[in-house]
Amino acid sequence: MSMCKNLIEKYADLIVRTGANVQPGQVVQLTVSVEQHEFAALIIEACYKAGAKKVNVDWVFDVASRLNFLYADQETLSRVLPWEEAKMKQMTEDLPCRIYIASDDPDAMNGVDPHKLSGVSASRATVMKPYRNAIEGKHQWVIASYPSKKWAEKCFPGCPDAVDRLWDAILRTVRVREDNDPVAEWKAHTDFIESKAAWLNAQGFSSLRYKSKNGTDFTVELIPEAKWEGARAKNSENGAFYIPNMPTEEIFTSPMAGRCEGTLVAVKPLSWNSQLIENFSITFEHGKAVSCRAEKGQELLERMLKMDDGAAMLGEVALVPKESPVNQCGFLFYETLFDENACCHFAVGMGFKEVLPGGDDLSMEQAKEHGINDSIIHVDFMVGADDLSIDGIRPDGTRTPIFRNGTWAMQENEGNE
Repeated sequence: MSMCKNLIEKYADLIVRTGANVQPGQVVQLTVSVEQHEFAALIIEACYKAGAKKVNVDWVFDVASRLNFLYADQETLSRVLPWEEAKMKQMTEDLPCRIYIASDDPDAMNGVDPHKLSGVSASRATVMKPYRNAIEGKHQWVIASYPSKKWAEKCFPGCPDAVDRLWDAILRTVRVREDNDPVAEWKAHTDFIESKAAWLNAQGFSSLRYKSKNGTDFTVELIPEAKWEGARAKNSENGAFYIPNMPTEEIFTSPMAGRCEGTLVAVKPLSWNSQLIENFSITFEHGKAVSCRAEKGQELLERMLKMDDGAAMLGEVALVPKESPVNQCGFLFYETLFDENACCHFAVGMGFKEVLPGGDDLSMEQAKEHGINDSIIHVDFMVGADDLSIDGIRPDGTRTPIFRNGTWAMQENEGNE
């Protein structure tokens, strides 16, 4: 690790104690690349110092994954083996605190058949989905990152100090510096996000209207009882608060499934299944994606929107001002964890039942009755252009500007259009 070890230890401790908020006696499930074994050791030790009962590690390796997709047949890759399913079943009993460290090579799957990728993903996700639903809202989890060489070179091509530059950007966005208390800064940050969410919840908006000069012209209906949330989440089993994404800048909710109209134009590439979709737009009619266009990855985008019945509908709407530290870094991270926190975005696929009152105790079928979308995928894409305007519309037709020119509008500018 070329970065100062003390700084990286500070970051690892932040992930464990503030992000995942590991509690004494909890089992921890760490997912991390084999290339980041040194950082994994820091995370594991921090977990035990926080009182973890046991830390289990799932090692991932981009090169092996690529070779499997190049040489193994689709049927073999699609099969979920009995021991894999048993492991997921055990997870529903242990309810482990999960920590995922993202460091993937954005180009890891270049040259792999996109049909094969999406087919394998759909088959495996269908089997695993009931287990994921069973632990939803009942455990803590966090996604953080560590800069791999391939990832850094993608962000800073030709730069001999690419890894250090990516490290600097990551630590800046997660508020870790030599001279600060990152825990205190995260407390202030989450308080700010939650205050914005509280304001939105007090407005009683029934729909949102989006417009940008790039072609975004879109209206989305909201679920009346659904709440806006952000930053922190709560484990319904033990009451522990945690921060699922580090970094995080978004305030989000799940919209009414099947109730949106218009076109959304993406302002950043989308990395899905380790392949890029660039310069794309999606048009919705009667709540479903009916067409899409992409300069790169058209076929991949089309397949993504057909993964299942819910893949063509929205599961999330999220607000992020352009002043976001991620956006201020001035480059594309090629990693959704960061890029979704650069600007406003939507997600197709699975919605969040926890935004409903008592949502953690609802079955997915019950959540669907309230308007939450269900799908085997959840894929974020960014629409926050610098000139983006968003209006909140109430049932009586009155409007309040929420965003103007890509950032928060003055709250007092309420009125009719």
